[in-house]
Amino acid sequence: MEYYIIIPAHNESQFLRDVLQSVVKQTILPKQVIVVNDNSSDNTENIIDDFSTKYDFISKINTKSSTAHMPGSKVINAFNKGLEQLNEDYDFIVKLDADIILPDSYFEKITKIFSKDAKIGIAGGFAYELDKNGEWKLNHPMDKDHVRGAFKAYSKRCFKAIGGLKTAMGWDTVDELLAQYNGFNIYTDSNLKAKHLRPMGDAYNKKAKLLQGKAMYTLRYGFPITLIASIKMALKQKKPRAFLDNLQGYFLARKEKLDFLVNPVEGKFIRQLRWRKIKAKLFP
Repeated sequence: MEYYIIIPAHNESQFLRDVLQSVVKQTILPKQVIVVNDNSSDNTENIIDDFSTKYDFISKINTKSSTAHMPGSKVINAFNKGLEQLNEDYDFIVKLDADIILPDSYFEKITKIFSKDAKIGIAGGFAYELDKNGEWKLNHPMDKDHVRGAFKAYSKRCFKAIGGLKTAMGWDTVDELLAQYNGFNIYTDSNLKAKHLRPMGDAYNKKAKLLQGKAMYTLRYGFPITLIASIKMALKQKKPRAFLDNLQGYFLARKEKLDFLVNPVEGKFIRQLRWRKIKAKLFP
């Protein structure tokens, strides 16, 4: 199977060299890697140039955007700039963050996952982060059937069915919900251990704290599911403030009448899916 990787990169000189080194050491190499230099003011561009000179399957695109590190729209806008440069001659496509170190056989195993089951639409492993004792620990504050947005692989059929990635906070939830709406499955492999060099959310702009609640509104969760999901998130992250931020974001989005990311039929499917999972956990 052949695959493409797109890496959005904004001021990632601290990590990018190690990330690209982990890509070029893969036992099955990508057909093409596009690194999108998104308005960087550090040494990011020079690092990309170094690798693109040595490896003909790595190339660079420069783009301009806000300097604010916001989740959602900024990173997916950069991803889409890279996507424009690629043809459709691939079996799966990968959105990879510029602070993720992958094991050498990562994409060999992803290839096997997609090869064995055509219904698998999204696949990935789990992220590990350094704790205070210098040990790599699992950091996955979501359900175990969720693939982190930092290293998502999509089969071509699934990627086309969901219409690509949404330029909004919540893109890495709506993609999985729409994948399931279109009949695809999500596959996670606990043996695929990626190293996340920057703790989740550390670089995000302070304005981002309300975006999760806004995303729940635009995904048509409705208030009851938003309430339950916000409680769960605050407990898992051990951040009580996250509960209030989510609700504030949700009601602000409702007041502003933000555009929905999904249509009413998709929204109904999403709510039914969420309720089934909630009931399964409450009444196993």
